[in-house]
Amino acid sequence: MEEEKQVLIKVVTEKLQNMANTSMKNVLWSKRSIYRIPASVTAHNETAYMPQTVSFGPYHHDDIHLKPMEEHKQRALVYFLNKTGIPLQSVVESLNEEMQVLKDSYDMLGESWKNDTSKFLQMMILDGCFMLEIIRLATHNSLDYSADDPVFSSHGRLYMIPHIRRDMLLLENQLPMLVLYRLVAVESDGAKDEESVNELIHNFFHPNASVSSLDKCLHVLDLYRKSLLQGDPIKKMRRPRVKGGLHGDDNDIIRSATEINEAGIQFKKSKIKSLKEISLHRGVLELPVIEVDDTTEATFLNLMAFERFHVGASNEVTSYVFFMDSIIDNERDVALLNSRGIIQNAIGSDKAVAKLFNSLSKDIALESNSNLQVVQMHVNAYCKKPWNAWRANLIHTYFRNPWAILSVIAALILFALTIAQTVYSILPYYNSNNSTSLSPPMIFAAPPPLSTPPPTPPPIHPPKLSRRH
Repeated sequence: MEEEKQVLIKVVTEKLQNMANTSMKNVLWSKRSIYRIPASVTAHNETAYMPQTVSFGPYHHDDIHLKPMEEHKQRALVYFLNKTGIPLQSVVESLNEEMQVLKDSYDMLGESWKNDTSKFLQMMILDGCFMLEIIRLATHNSLDYSADDPVFSSHGRLYMIPHIRRDMLLLENQLPMLVLYRLVAVESDGAKDEESVNELIHNFFHPNASVSSLDKCLHVLDLYRKSLLQGDPIKKMRRPRVKGGLHGDDNDIIRSATEINEAGIQFKKSKIKSLKEISLHRGVLELPVIEVDDTTEATFLNLMAFERFHVGASNEVTSYVFFMDSIIDNERDVALLNSRGIIQNAIGSDKAVAKLFNSLSKDIALESNSNLQVVQMHVNAYCKKPWNAWRANLIHTYFRNPWAILSVIAALILFALTIAQTVYSILPYYNSNNSTSLSPPMIFAAPPPLSTPPPTPPPIHPPKLSRRH
């Protein structure tokens, strides 16, 4: 019995030691940037995370419905080599130098891809060349393909590229940006650096938009995310001082856009198209402009998934989606934001947009003390002031349209004229009374002087009495 116990302890110790050594050797989460999304996340909307037209990378390489595009990848490779005039061997050697880095970029990479290096390298080259050709087709007038090419032509630009662009922004369908950096470096003999590749991809997603330095990016989704957040350094707003403190249920609730507007806060589109540019200043809430189309839901879900699984990515996009979901309850809120130019609706009804935002923020976690949390506190503090609500109600009631404004002005003018008429009617009476009160009383006035003396009255003689004898 004692010997069996010792053997068991020895076996368990060896297994744990091997596991510890293996875990120390395979601490790769700092190198990973492309992730398998678990079923607990995709359960709400599986299609939003699945490529529909083309696969990039190993996760969906063998999907049956994506196989037809493999033929076009081979044609893109041939065109790339013919155009540049470089031998295929140079491309292979350049990417082979980074083989381990490329493999480490993928979380839960299958054993077949780990063991078969040549297969993995071939996939990287084909997918990378195809992606470059698609981006150049969209950003240049034409490539030297035939006019009837099903993909690399004006026909493909119209009907294929929108679907490929959508698939390029899926987390499970990413290609390490290192592949594109290497291909462009070999093609240009080192003349083009990483920033030139970033600018090329940025123009693919945001035509004719200015771009600042995005530094080194992990993949296309990471670059697209940075482009949504670029702009002026975010201005930290101070926490408002509210009587009773800031912690409590009242500050955890974000009112809808309609309620905020009724409380006196005006909405205005920000001049900078950065999702971080949300601020409240003097009763004006500034929000970035967002165009909502058929790809918005899938794009935001994958951006939030990247922030969720990639340590150190922060959660600005997640915070933005949560904030928008909070202020959008129904189609009235969407209509209000649309009227201010903040939401550009390209999917149809306002109700559909409201439903879209309400479905995006399920099971998401937010970082505490974020800038948007402070904005929320400022909004709640502003809405709690009675004067703001009273003033807003006055404006909404009497100044909502030009006719209401004219009616109020006419009423004020009529009221002013009525007061003026009353004053002018009372003023003469007041003046007459005032002058009477200032004159001396008549009983104190001296009699007027006489010009001639008064006539002397005749003398009065007493009657004579007779005597009786």
